[in-house]
Amino acid sequence: MQLGSLPFSPAGAGYRIAYHLHEANHCPGCGRSHWLVGRLTAECAYCATALPIRTGQTTGTGLFRSQGRPAFVPLAA
Repeated sequence: MQLGSLPFSPAGAGYRIAYHLHEANHCPGCGRSHWLVGRLTAECAYCATALPIRTGQTTGTGLFRSQGRPAFVPLAA
């Protein structure tokens, strides 16, 4: 297959390890299950392997969407 012949497909990229909230998670590096959980990633407390957090929803900056009205209304100062 030539490079760039097909668009990238996340479904065809294979299995991706992620940290799942409210579940038992074992580190793929050392097998232990003690994590330091942040907003976007979780890090193993023993070997410092970092995994993205899989929550099933989108979070973060830039997720504001307007629905036909201005996203930011000017202040009446």
